[in-house]
Amino acid sequence: MKHIHSGKVRELYQTDEGYLLIVASDRISAFDHILETEIPDKGAILTQLSLWWFEQLADIVPNHVLRRGPDVRSLVCMPLKMVPVECVARGYLAGAGLAEYQREQAVSGLRLPPGLVDGSKLPEPVFTPTTKAPVGEHDEPITYEQVREQVGEAAEQLRRITLAVYNRGAEIARERGIIVADTKIELGWDAHGVLTLADEVLTPDSSRFWPADEWQPGRPQPSFDKQFVRDWLTANWDRSSGNPPPPLPDSIVEQTRQRYLEVYERLTGHAFRA
Repeated sequence: MKHIHSGKVRELYQTDEGYLLIVASDRISAFDHILETEIPDKGAILTQLSLWWFEQLADIVPNHVLRRGPDVRSLVCMPLKMVPVECVARGYLAGAGLAEYQREQAVSGLRLPPGLVDGSKLPEPVFTPTTKAPVGEHDEPITYEQVREQVGEAAEQLRRITLAVYNRGAEIARERGIIVADTKIELGWDAHGVLTLADEVLTPDSSRFWPADEWQPGRPQPSFDKQFVRDWLTANWDRSSGNPPPPLPDSIVEQTRQRYLEVYERLTGHAFRA
């Protein structure tokens, strides 16, 4: 097969049929850097969790999966014309959204109530799109109006689908004791112009998952996602130095793997099999 693209985490190949074989590696990225250290089984966990979510969301939006690939970390998918923006939904304030709110009391141009803190629940989930930056560059918040300038009338579909995916995911996760604070999804147009869900969905790489019984606004939340890695890097790497991120210690690697495994098993109700 012809190799056509390397992403932060995934490798894309073109099959003889003209489809895409998408292979999720064990690489992990943080702060727009691909880290030297990999997380064992991460690619397989992301792929299998995405497959499970695609089934839960099938009545909301079609997805690009045609069939499973030759192993547990790969999928054969239809090619899409990808939407040129990142579609993000937030139900809680954290991460880049929190930083933007603290500067402007708004996220992606949406004014939010005063007095919100790290981990605050928003009055209702909001669509907060960003640019889709190349590897090594940072996604920047954009307004809904800027999305309309890029995709026209499809902007309303993007917002509707993104919020519907978030709301369904948050509802299912809540039943399992997990808060979905925010999530990012990838959408593209199929050959008939239908917006279609692609890549991964509601995974620890694309979402913030918090244990509901430990949620406490006003501080960073315990998480089942790669925020654990970001926190270690923040404490052990001077990002302004220009040096690459340091390798992750074995203990951080194993604890990260366990977080990915736990959220997979709590959400799906199935034991993970590599």
